[in-house]
Amino acid sequence: MNTKLVQRQKIRYRIRKKVSGTSVKPRLSVFRSNAEIYAQLIDDENSVTLAASSSREKAIAAQKVTKTDKSKLVGAAVALKAKELGITTCVFDRGGNLYHGRIKAVADGAREGGLEF
Repeated sequence: MNTKLVQRQKIRYRIRKKVSGTSVKPRLSVFRSNAEIYAQLIDDENSVTLAASSSREKAIAAQKVTKTDKSKLVGAAVALKAKELGITTCVFDRGGNLYHGRIKAVADGAREGGLEF
């Protein structure tokens, strides 16, 4: 049974073998559902989420823009929270999704917000 979901799960595991976050350089993990998008900065050494943002936050959800534009806002919001914590660099985890569209928009928003990866 090699459905899209199973294939994506295999890709996620393959990425996670190589990509790991620390407290100095956390992992920017992105999850995309059909309607929403979520981003987290994760310290894998201590198994702790340092900062998180999603398209369900009131400030972002209130704006009537496309899902791609909301994704860019989510990236900028997580970058702002990271800056408050003194984090400037991270590693990007696309979560098994292709790097285009909303996933790329999150990365672009985070870069514009000041995160380097």
